[in-house]
Amino acid sequence: MISRKSKREVEQMQAAADVLVACHREIAKIIKPGISTIEIDNFVEGFLEKHGATPEQKGYNGYPYAICASLNDEICHGFPSEKPLEDGDIVTIDMVVNLNGGLADSAWTYAVGNIDEKGKRLINVTKEALYKGIEQAKPGNRIGDIGHAIQTYAEAEGFSVVRDFTGHGIGPTIHEDPHIPHYGLPNKGLRLKEGMVITIEPMINEGAWQSKMDDNGWTARTIDKGRSAQFEHQIVITENGPHIFTEQDK
Repeated sequence: MISRKSKREVEQMQAAADVLVACHREIAKIIKPGISTIEIDNFVEGFLEKHGATPEQKGYNGYPYAICASLNDEICHGFPSEKPLEDGDIVTIDMVVNLNGGLADSAWTYAVGNIDEKGKRLINVTKEALYKGIEQAKPGNRIGDIGHAIQTYAEAEGFSVVRDFTGHGIGPTIHEDPHIPHYGLPNKGLRLKEGMVITIEPMINEGAWQSKMDDNGWTARTIDKGRSAQFEHQIVITENGPHIFTEQDK
């Protein structure tokens, strides 16, 4: 069932998103060669506690961490590790914040130290693809319009779009209907309506789009060891178009 959120629910989500954005800004300051992703996970736990929030994905279907930390060829749901990050790595930090019942979800790919030009292009194209998808998230458009905008842009830039994982509705639990694919045809799929809250979170690969699962049952990685980047925003569809809860560049 797809629910349209009330003004109160939207305000709760925005309050959670404000904490999430502040946390991502602090993560950007501490990510550098030598830090481990388990240290980042511990930092996030402390940051959220200090702000009266909790990591919603910890314990979700048995997931054991406050964040997902997906490194280089890991597409999503990477486990934090004690291995220090190295110069030239790229790492995606994904988290869901619960503040007084309001949820906020956002992933961001970070460059660790100095990365090569193709890595920079991968990150920039993935971020731009996210915003091209968001532009289509307005009343009267369809879900396919979002995916089509992302896919056509990313593929024209020489990258591929992961199809095994999608955006989703959110609230009151992490994953709600509808699914939001990052590929597809225009004018296809469910019609978007005012009050719907969704995530758009394209995962873009250097090589093939297909994924394979690690033995931990959570982490997906590319089949050819190409790197993957991801950017995710949570939005509410309004009569004036999409409002981004998790915007970091306000």
